[in-house]
Amino acid sequence: MKRKLAALFFYSVFWLLFFFCARLFFLIVHHEEAAGLGFHVLSGTFSHGIRLDISAIAYIMAIPMLVLIPALWLQGDWFSIFVKIYTWVILLISSLLIAGDSTLYSYWGFRMDYTPLLYLITPRDAAASVTAGQMIAFCVTVILLTIGFGLLYNKLIDRRFQGGEIQRNKIPVTLFFTILFGSLIIPVRGGFGLAPINAGTVYFSDVMFANHSAINVVWNVGSSYFNRKPSVNPYSFGDLNRSVAIRDSLAVKSAPSLKIINTARPNILVIILESFGNLLIGPLGGDTTTTPNLNRLCDEGVLFTNFYASGNRTDKALPAILAGYPAQPAVSVIKDPKKTQSMTSLVKILNGSGYSSSFWYGGDINFANFHSFLISSGFSRIITKDNFDPADYNSKWGVHDHVLFKAMQDSMKNLTEPFFRVVLTLSSHEPFDVPMEPVFGGNDDLARFRNSVYYTDRTVGNFIAWAKTTGWWKNTLVVLVADHCRRNSPDDLVYSQNIFRIPMLWLGGALESGGKRIEKLGSQVDIPVTLLNQLDLPGEFPFGKDLLSDKSNSFAFYVFNEGFAFITDSSAVIYDHKLGAPVLKTGSDPDNNERLGKAFLQVLYDDYMKR
Repeated sequence: MKRKLAALFFYSVFWLLFFFCARLFFLIVHHEEAAGLGFHVLSGTFSHGIRLDISAIAYIMAIPMLVLIPALWLQGDWFSIFVKIYTWVILLISSLLIAGDSTLYSYWGFRMDYTPLLYLITPRDAAASVTAGQMIAFCVTVILLTIGFGLLYNKLIDRRFQGGEIQRNKIPVTLFFTILFGSLIIPVRGGFGLAPINAGTVYFSDVMFANHSAINVVWNVGSSYFNRKPSVNPYSFGDLNRSVAIRDSLAVKSAPSLKIINTARPNILVIILESFGNLLIGPLGGDTTTTPNLNRLCDEGVLFTNFYASGNRTDKALPAILAGYPAQPAVSVIKDPKKTQSMTSLVKILNGSGYSSSFWYGGDINFANFHSFLISSGFSRIITKDNFDPADYNSKWGVHDHVLFKAMQDSMKNLTEPFFRVVLTLSSHEPFDVPMEPVFGGNDDLARFRNSVYYTDRTVGNFIAWAKTTGWWKNTLVVLVADHCRRNSPDDLVYSQNIFRIPMLWLGGALESGGKRIEKLGSQVDIPVTLLNQLDLPGEFPFGKDLLSDKSNSFAFYVFNEGFAFITDSSAVIYDHKLGAPVLKTGSDPDNNERLGKAFLQVLYDDYMKR
């Protein structure tokens, strides 16, 4: 058993060396970009990238370790022969990907995923786009990598797998290697955290080339293939040009008719409230006891009373709020770094106007690819649970909201203005284990959720009360907005408007006056346009509109898993794509809403697929 364990260990080291050389090769090929990184960042591509390397190695080792189990019971050298052939095949495939990626990166600016493999359907056309020199360099690289490491395997590793004697104590040894095989799920997922590893996990720099260099291209191709999306638009309802014209007519980018800020460059603090919905906000028709602080603050600020979440999860909310990009049914754009890095970013626009930007979150920033999205969005500073003492990890997701806000409060005693800060709360996420005595009785899901919301409301209320005593408050705009709502009862339909109605409240000394109500229908994707128009700053967000302009249309669009809702002042339609028909039609002209919603979704998904 010890011999086989040693063989597996050296086999994993062999692949670690291979991926080390692959990353080194990528940096050498792109030496001009690499030369500007400096030693610290260059070394970071290896120290951070090793996480994806280990995950890729775990995938590679899965088949040999599975085949090893019956090999424990059989004699002969067949297992060592199998591993040798398997290794040479994986080396060839990996070398092809590494060589191709190194060439294509110069043209595409992102690490290879599975999509270039589609060109192999027409190899003659694909080859026509490649020069003779590139083809020669590609072939030489593949040959050198495959044969070089293949011979290294033959010399140093192969002999360790040889020897097919039957094991003594076969049953316990078999049980041990079966458990060892099952434990591969740990490196495959990237550890024991709630969030499985993703490409964004290895992002560590504000230089995108450094982040790309940390990616293991073999892992990236495999991951993108097994998580691939449709190759044709499943929401093609008609002529695309006509749909684009409809979308453009809806999302009018006009100057605001209502100016509600009193300074040209206010500080901007966006507080994203986990799972807050209108049903818990008194002034928005909800109960009056769960969010007493927010209820009171609604009378002080500008309250948007007909506001909707773009989707039903935080990973769908962040692109909507920070990039004006609507959620998509069944998929999430934030999980694809190649797509999100091409988005227009509210953060980058504000950075370019002198703002210092930061993102604050007490949880795991690698969850759902948050990290890569935030870096590509342009945040110069990102605070996560890794910035806190592990003793403060008193929540399943990370640190509780009062710990997060206390740290942010301490950091705001000395500030560079103007600043743009985004805070994402988490304590009102399942499992709702908040550090306070319950206010609402019962141990059912709804009671525990209400207690968690009450706790976060209290934390935010205390922070706002403190902020009002600071010197920067008079020049600050605070945007309180939920990321999404949740089903509070099994009777709630997944597409119900009640689940997607969320609060948005603007506060702060930068407001002309408070106590206003904005009745226009809107959603999270309207935030960038509305905000930038208040600052007289340009920005291209084709799916958003200005909620404070009397020239923009009053409508809200949101998606659920396989459908959409399109709501106007006069009508509403909720359309289920799997059913192929509306599940709700109300108002004077829901058929027109269906037409508008289909056009909006078609253009959105077409844009998503082209990124």
